[in-house]
Amino acid sequence: QVQLMESGGGVVQAGGSLKLSCAASVDAYRAYCMAWFRQAPGKQRTFVATIRNDGTADYADSVKGRFSVSRHDAENTLSLQMDSLKPEDSAMYYCAAEGQSIFGTCSQATYEYVQWGQGTQVTVSS
Repeated sequence: QVQLMESGGGVVQAGGSLKLSCAASVDAYRAYCMAWFRQAPGKQRTFVATIRNDGTADYADSVKGRFSVSRHDAENTLSLQMDSLKPEDSAMYYCAAEGQSIFGTCSQATYEYVQWGQGTQVTVSS
């Protein structure tokens, strides 16, 4: 059974850091594409970062240079290190797995991911 569970969210001041974790079942972690998405109140869920099973990552322009996604094979865990946080980063953050890929590049579209966690809330105060 594929399962994903996020943790690590919280309240942080602008400029601070948080590290999110996603504990994955063995089947979920085997996925070629895993990803982080986020959704602010009243807005659509949007792409944050993807990572292939070889560790190749891709980022949304809005977080590039501030966020870093990693896989941790020994623990079947996906992480998202978030630095220099801004108020506009406030959202519910979701871990996703079993995404589609095109020519080896992981999709950035929510509808192309099969498995989702319940989310963890990140609030950045100004």
